[in-house]
Amino acid sequence: MSEFLVIPRDAHDTLVIRAYESRGYSHDEAVEGAKLAGEASRHGIRTHNALKALHLDHLFGSEVGGCVPGAEIEVKPSRFAASEIWNSNKKLGQSVAYRAINRAIELADQFGIGQVAIDNCFHYLWGGGYVMEAAERGYFAYTNCTSTLAEVVPFGGKFPTLGTNPHSWGIPTTEAVGYPIVIDWATSTVAMGRVQVMKREGKQLPPGAAVDKDGNPTTDPNAVAALLPFGAHKGYGMALINEIFGGLIGGSLPTIRGRQTSIPGEKSTSAFYFQVIHPDAISGSGFAQGRDQKGNLKAVLDDILGHGNEKAMLPGQLEAEFRKRSDAANGLLFTEAEIAEFNELSSSLGLPIWDTATLAPA
Repeated sequence: MSEFLVIPRDAHDTLVIRAYESRGYSHDEAVEGAKLAGEASRHGIRTHNALKALHLDHLFGSEVGGCVPGAEIEVKPSRFAASEIWNSNKKLGQSVAYRAINRAIELADQFGIGQVAIDNCFHYLWGGGYVMEAAERGYFAYTNCTSTLAEVVPFGGKFPTLGTNPHSWGIPTTEAVGYPIVIDWATSTVAMGRVQVMKREGKQLPPGAAVDKDGNPTTDPNAVAALLPFGAHKGYGMALINEIFGGLIGGSLPTIRGRQTSIPGEKSTSAFYFQVIHPDAISGSGFAQGRDQKGNLKAVLDDILGHGNEKAMLPGQLEAEFRKRSDAANGLLFTEAEIAEFNELSSSLGLPIWDTATLAPA
């Protein structure tokens, strides 16, 4: 029996748009929030779907002032033509991120490389979605952000002072392998969204992912108080990069981020960083055997996956396969537990619930 049931994309988007608009967001913001959530589900990113997005907004966003519906982005002065600095004024993170990646692409078209650094942000959810879209358009793209809360214990420490702080890269490899390579991960062993999924599904976490309130290792998602960095000092170092970028952009203390603070003059918002590179800007043209840049990229990947490595996977492959599965089913795939939570949302908005008895399996 299939683990998933199919929800039509328009039914999903209608519900999510209505949910955002009920919280005061503009129609454009609600559409962008639904788009990112829908693309996450389409690619099997269940840790950053609409349930996660709306849950974050409920806990830290529009209801408590962490995110401001209808806020306007301020583009601040910069003496560097290929670089922009924005103050998002706590606008919905997905709306800001879509605008930032598009602006970075425009800058890369003009200057070969473009970057946008953004202060006073609210979490943009699935970073891989933005760089994947850029990669599908033929660009190299990168983003990092400081997560809403400090939930990760630094290597050798005992108190959470880092965010889960994701890094996301998108590589334009569709012609070479059929899909863009997307390297996208939280710098914790698992994302906090994974903890929520495991709790919802009644499953255990892998060892070495989390600690309880006393700092002891736990695999029980209900007992998790903080997360551990992946790869010990290596994940810690990558999480630290985000905190450093955030601090340079304008972000403040990680341990008060996302929380109400009574400290005069302090800030508790996140920071984003986006960078896009035009492929022509890094082409040395000296490719072997008369290959062009795209042909050389394919040759490199073929070599990596050759020599008996044919069963090895590329980053982004699982997402591409899940996308094909979703598209073949003509909808988005959710478990019964997820649909039950969506139905709670529908009921609260006065919308019809999704009847699992009538939904197709996938």
